[in-house]
Amino acid sequence: MQKTASKDILTAARSAFPHTIPIMAGFCFLGMTYGIYMNISGFSFVYPMLMSLTIFGGSLEFMAVSMLLSAFAPLQTLMVALMIQIRHIFYGIAMLNKYKGTGKKKWYLIFGMCDETFSVNCSAEIPEDVDKGWFMFFVTLFNQIYWVFGATLGGALGSLITFNTEGLDFVMTAMFVVIFLDQWLKEKKHYTALIGVIASAVCLLIFGAESFMIPTMLCILFLLTALRKPIEKGGFPE
Repeated sequence: MQKTASKDILTAARSAFPHTIPIMAGFCFLGMTYGIYMNISGFSFVYPMLMSLTIFGGSLEFMAVSMLLSAFAPLQTLMVALMIQIRHIFYGIAMLNKYKGTGKKKWYLIFGMCDETFSVNCSAEIPEDVDKGWFMFFVTLFNQIYWVFGATLGGALGSLITFNTEGLDFVMTAMFVVIFLDQWLKEKKHYTALIGVIASAVCLLIFGAESFMIPTMLCILFLLTALRKPIEKGGFPE
């Protein structure tokens, strides 16, 4: 019985790993950039290591550097953190059904969910012989390992390596484009993709680049809820 359970876990890990390879490239690279940035800002490697273990929100971690260097302002810090990471509320709503039946693993799945992990766990086609809970667990675990490793290594080597980090954020943008195209090819109908693109474009025009994110998410949530039935009928192929 125990051997069977161990085999199932190993199978899930092997099945999940290939889905995380593109994220490994992005996370290790940007994680190192973050670690180097922390180092040249005057922090030891312990800071990026612990922050990458506990925060696991890349944008917020970069922003946290300036917060740590500025005057003590807990309320302002809380508000900034909420504004940056509020999109995770929508990720959580979308994953309610996915996380059902995952047992105690659900707590780690909730804590470890980031943009890239959400994208993989939401769209990946999990083989029937693979436990979905363990599959999503390992996707989450592998992605966190990549980020923590990159951040810690960058923090440790930051004093030896210096380079201009401007433009490195495009690595993650490019990865999201690949995920978007992969999901587009899997869908029979493109309702969800079109809703996301159109809602983003309209909100960008109305609210501007600095303030369009939250209105876009609210708009997408409303449209996906209102159009749930036709979307489910024309979703992924059987």
